[in-house]
Amino acid sequence: MPTRYWLMKSEPGEYSLDDLKNEPDQTEHWDGVRNYQARNFMRDDMQVGDGVLFYHSGKKPEVVGTARVVRTGYPDHTAQDPKNNHFDPKSTPENPIWFMVDIKFESEFKAPIPLKTLRDVAALKDMILLRRGNRLSVMPVTKKEFDTIVKLGGKK
Repeated sequence: MPTRYWLMKSEPGEYSLDDLKNEPDQTEHWDGVRNYQARNFMRDDMQVGDGVLFYHSGKKPEVVGTARVVRTGYPDHTAQDPKNNHFDPKSTPENPIWFMVDIKFESEFKAPIPLKTLRDVAALKDMILLRRGNRLSVMPVTKKEFDTIVKLGGKK
């Protein structure tokens, strides 16, 4: 199966690229997604080796680096933990509703690429992220979009 590309959003105060970079083996599961379309991407479409653009959302939205998918979708255990902010009582071990993948840090950009800059790049005009009303935390990007953003960011 050919490599696919994704953009994954996280509030930097919740989980940042630096957090991923500082994990043991620079690898972590991507949990807490509670949107069915984003869940379906992780559960059904993401494959080991797929490229990821790491996006910090919030007050200063920007793409900050890249990662790779290193484990395909599996049940999100945070949905079954009543003490977790992402708990969902309808999700059980027998019938998991929510899924996650594992990603591994790949690179940090020399300079983050703000959302405003992305909007000004002609090669990104059709990017899902830039569509009005799009709030998905996990979304596909094309190889061209991925390569364009990586080139803009440059690697540290």
